[in-house]
Amino acid sequence: MLSIIIPALNEEKNISKLLGSIKTRKKYEIIVSDAGSKDKTRQIAKSYGSRITKGGLPAAGKNSGAEKAKGNILLFLDADVVLPEGFIDKSIEEFSKRKLKIASFFLLPETGKLAFNVFYNFPIFLLEDILPHGAMGIMVKKDLFIKTGGFDEDISLAEDHYFVRQAARIGKYGIIKSTRICVSSRRFKKDGWIRTGLKYFLCELHLIFLGPDRSDRFKYNFNYLKK
Repeated sequence: MLSIIIPALNEEKNISKLLGSIKTRKKYEIIVSDAGSKDKTRQIAKSYGSRITKGGLPAAGKNSGAEKAKGNILLFLDADVVLPEGFIDKSIEEFSKRKLKIASFFLLPETGKLAFNVFYNFPIFLLEDILPHGAMGIMVKKDLFIKTGGFDEDISLAEDHYFVRQAARIGKYGIIKSTRICVSSRRFKKDGWIRTGLKYFLCELHLIFLGPDRSDRFKYNFNYLKK
């Protein structure tokens, strides 16, 4: 069984798009880890048959959802992504066929496709066997998730990359090639492409050479983007 876990905070204008893109729910459950939304996020999630659990910052929300999950495979998704047709079936099929224990995805943004390909998709492809990455969507066997201890809740930014790298040390990692995750460009639009890209690049260097940032020097805010 697959458990889809979505951390969310005031995502009423985005989460319905994600949940609407998840077609049938016969094979899996959806858990929304809500961090105290003041809008209709919880109501919308419930209307799509999702279970609601208490969330927090992204790492805490993911861990909370995983704790409640019944599935043997976990799929963590950001609340503002959209899944293309056939995403679930293609992902699980490839995940199983390649005997992966943890996997991430290439990203397909609504705008800035060339930039995403050059600065994210292509590098993570080249580094697949050397330096695993995982953003916006991560698929992992629950037993491996438990072995790693889950997401580090003290990391303010790039907790997903750090988790993937820890998990890849003890379980087979790969990038799913048969489908992509459609992602929002709202952070880049809000703060600017250069500024946002530079922040992520510096955070990546910090993670590689100094370890994960637990001081919030990159000023990640879970709830500052609203449409």
